Amino acid sequence: MLVPPLCWACGGLARRREPLCLGCRRLLRRLGPDSVALSGLRVWAPVAYAGPARDLVGALKFRGATAVADAMAAQIAANAPDSMLGSALVPVPLHPRRLRRRGYNQAELIAAALARRTGVEVADCLRRSGSAATQVGRDRRERHLGPAGSVELLAAVPGRVVLVDDVATTGATLGACAAALRVAGCAEVAALVFARTIGR
Repeated sequence: MLVPPLCWACGGLARRREPLCLGCRRLLRRLGPDSVALSGLRVWAPVAYAGPARDLVGALKFRGATAVADAMAAQIAANAPDSMLGSALVPVPLHPRRLRRRGYNQAELIAAALARRTGVEVADCLRRSGSAATQVGRDRRERHLGPAGSVELLAAVPGRVVLVDDVATTGATLGACAAALRVAGCAEVAALVFARTIGR
């Protein structure tokens, strides 16, 4: 209770319930209202995957900072194009082995926080199977081949969905999820992520 909140990027003092200090928040590179095409999918993110945004993603994924998911969802909800917030939210699945090791799926946390802020329902309908290898450490060519393992459908899906994840690099994992949804009859799939790589 007495420990002041610290910035996940620089370690300096942050405001209560803020994962970044004011200085690091100013370093976030805002991406604007336009989405991009990745792996045949329309993807939108509020910030670039660099600097403090990269630190936040790392804190959520690898340092157990689950509260960061709400701040990420706040950035998405405040800035996302209206056309992308009217569909069911589908979190990108984590392989069961990695889920057991980590204890949570960061995409599910962001989707749940986004649902609380927008009133849009979450449809947790995808599952990862096969290899549990992570995209971290794979080169760009390997990432373009898609995620290790496969993505399967667990339940029926609405006609329009928005995939939710923490970060998009090549878009291969999002593309594999979108392919599974389209095979199941989903007519429209887009993606919202907290951060994406740029300039590649």
